[in-house]
Amino acid sequence: MSLNLKTNTEHFTNPLYLESGRILEPYDITYETYGEMNEEKSNIVVISHALTGSHHAAGTYEGESKAGWWDGLIGPNKAIDTNKYFVICSNVIGSCFGSTGPMSLQHPHHEPYRYKFPVVTIKDMVKAQRILFDRLDIHRVHAIVGGSMGGMQALQFAIHYPNFAKHIVALATTHATQPWAIAFNKVAQESILNDPDFKQGYYDPELIKEQGLSGMAVGRMAGHISFLSHESMSEKFGREYKRTDGLYELFGKFQVESYLEYNGNNFTKWFDPLAYLYITKAINIFDISRGFDSLQEALTKIKANLHLISFRNDLLFKNFEMKELAHELQNINNTNHSYTDIDSSYGHDAFLVELEKFDFMIKDILDGNTKL
Repeated sequence: MSLNLKTNTEHFTNPLYLESGRILEPYDITYETYGEMNEEKSNIVVISHALTGSHHAAGTYEGESKAGWWDGLIGPNKAIDTNKYFVICSNVIGSCFGSTGPMSLQHPHHEPYRYKFPVVTIKDMVKAQRILFDRLDIHRVHAIVGGSMGGMQALQFAIHYPNFAKHIVALATTHATQPWAIAFNKVAQESILNDPDFKQGYYDPELIKEQGLSGMAVGRMAGHISFLSHESMSEKFGREYKRTDGLYELFGKFQVESYLEYNGNNFTKWFDPLAYLYITKAINIFDISRGFDSLQEALTKIKANLHLISFRNDLLFKNFEMKELAHELQNINNTNHSYTDIDSSYGHDAFLVELEKFDFMIKDILDGNTKL
């Protein structure tokens, strides 16, 4: 069977009331679907994306060489099997891939919001998705699966919409963003803000797409360091030197330097700098216990079967952060959860790269073969 890849955008004119007290109206949400919904609507799986991800989680568009970011996991006969499940992934508000974000046109002025765009939180992103699902007449889903910032969204769904999903799978994430991750985001934010070509937020987006933004590239290099690990860098690059460069040239490069440079520069041509600032802000202030007296109180709201998956050498969201979550769930006698720490030396990006280490777990969870 085919993937049955479809992309749509829904337009909303009702105000979206944000956690900050601000209002967003009107707004759009772009989303992608795969597979077919059954008559009972009992086979729906929601995918939530990470910081630089989008609704394009699987398959390829015409003329596209690179498949969606979780293509190895989603599709016919894959772990999230589109022969069985109807899969939906939406682009978060604040992003730059079709849903309303800081470079969207502000109604009725036809000028981009830029800094007039309100700060959005992970909770706001999830609320907007919930409104989208209501519009699509989806009121309960089989599962929600997400890694990193996608895992944050999955946890927010579990707490604020406790009857919405039967299973929640959160990978490589945390219950509250810790100083280590905030510090890496700070480097990226400052690099963008201090680039003269950023023009204090009043840059020409077309020019950035063409030329890139060197400050953002530097910030992204810092991000890449946090996504990998000491071991994966040693394995991937060792101390290999760029063949065309001389060892005693001042600007001669090790392979790891070339890799960071290439990825950093390339990234700035397809991801908007203001969207990056807004989404890293949302990640920094993420804390599922906000609005509750304690983390324990927040966790008492969960009714779904919650599956937590961490990666041993994740430097960005350390595995003990998810262990702590599992420990708190035990303390409140929550028997509907599982916690697995994957033996991986790859680092944070293992949830995107080392699919073979956990895809069978997700398959078992979706198929109901996991005992809690």
